[in-house]
Amino acid sequence: MKKSKIVSLEELAVISKKLKKQNKTIGQCHGCFDLLHPGHIKHFEAAKEKVDILVVTITPDRFVNKGPGRPVFPEQLRMESIAALDAVDYVALNHWATATEAIRLIKPDFYIKGQDYKEKEKDLTKGIYEEEEAVKKEGGKLYFTEEITFSSSHLINAFFSPHSSNTRDFIGRLKNKYGADEIVAEIEKLNKLKIMVVGDTIIDEYHYCLPLGKSSKSPTISSVFLREEVFAGGVLAVANHLEQFAGEVKLVTCLGKKNLQKDIINKTLSRGVGVRFFEREDGPTNTKRRYIDKYMNVKLFEVTFMNDHNIEAALEKEIIAYLKTEIPKYDLVLVADFGHGFVTPGIISCIESSAKYLAVNAQTNSNNYGFNYITKYRKADYISIDEKELRLPFGDNYAEVETLVKKLNKVVKAGQIQITLGQNGSVLYEKNKLYKAPAFARSVRDSVGAGDAVLAVTALCAYEHVPPEVLCFVGNCVGALAVEIIGNEHPVYKKDLIRFIQHFLK
Repeated sequence: MKKSKIVSLEELAVISKKLKKQNKTIGQCHGCFDLLHPGHIKHFEAAKEKVDILVVTITPDRFVNKGPGRPVFPEQLRMESIAALDAVDYVALNHWATATEAIRLIKPDFYIKGQDYKEKEKDLTKGIYEEEEAVKKEGGKLYFTEEITFSSSHLINAFFSPHSSNTRDFIGRLKNKYGADEIVAEIEKLNKLKIMVVGDTIIDEYHYCLPLGKSSKSPTISSVFLREEVFAGGVLAVANHLEQFAGEVKLVTCLGKKNLQKDIINKTLSRGVGVRFFEREDGPTNTKRRYIDKYMNVKLFEVTFMNDHNIEAALEKEIIAYLKTEIPKYDLVLVADFGHGFVTPGIISCIESSAKYLAVNAQTNSNNYGFNYITKYRKADYISIDEKELRLPFGDNYAEVETLVKKLNKVVKAGQIQITLGQNGSVLYEKNKLYKAPAFARSVRDSVGAGDAVLAVTALCAYEHVPPEVLCFVGNCVGALAVEIIGNEHPVYKKDLIRFIQHFLK
């Protein structure tokens, strides 16, 4: 019986239309319902009392942004559990992140939410406003039940946590000192900041292929091309992340006249980012073309299009003159140095002497391996790099991270240094003390760009003097969200980060 209740969204739209012609009132509930509990059951029962037919639409797994390890139960199991309830007549899986489109298809007489949504202003996603508008346009009404409530996230964190005891202990200590609302308030404060971000533009091309096997005439893998996706990488991605959190973002970067790629940049760069593009005559805009096994999501190889020599002296002089005039207008300058020829020693010196507050990342990648060390900077307020980028300047693969961070601090004299450690989390060095935080990601779809996201958000937190433990926590939350994004397809959205934090700390 319960399986007959589970239908597609399109089937549900047809069913709803037929039932309404029979003068049946239709009610629609919507949500994740990851852990079905008494609060949900009472909500459905109260909703059923209001209508003749109650339908429930479920958030798909791919749109459940409620923290690491969520959803605990996959979408099929969640639908079957709800279909087993007498109060529910039909269940369908939504196709989108919100219920708005599903409302337009089903056209319910009542869109029914629990009482925790009654204070609409507390809905961080603001989705409740869009849903109310959608149901009103279809001739329906928004209705709230008044039943007992529970927190699925609290129950899951307490009894179904996917994390190690060390991670649970860290979260427990953090919750004893800071509430979710307090941390969210720190993030909201970032929206008053004016940021200039300087660095190398990179266009990331993902060419998805189907490997066929070894060629009969050479030791190469033959593949069939399937499709292509193009993303804003490098400093463009950093700017997109910053635009989610800061009040004003100005991007200063360099393109190559031999292939400007402006159409792609205009399409992928957030509209809220102000830009100042300089152009070099002697090369293309940096482009990295990755060939990916579509089904295993593994990089087969990469082809790079760039001239990574330092820009010419005349262009460098023009950029320095611009920076000297513009930098004083901004609270913070963030340098995303990918070592591709734009951030020259002269530009570094100008920024170090002009910025009120300087945050830096000097990245190691396959194009600059061994040639783009963080130690080329001599003054920074905040540094965010990974462990390899810490070890390479000192040629030491085995020393303790703490030892090397202290060594780096003597060179750069930074107020704070964050080192990301992949699956081992991160550490933050401040005032001769090391703060540690575990990693929260439970799976990795694509690690490209995760460090850029962490840099963007934690640099703002560092400027605002967010407590070190909170900065580490927020940074690792950002990292967990970023590794779920393929190739900088979109930034880490502020609403997703806030929702992640709130559900994680319940």
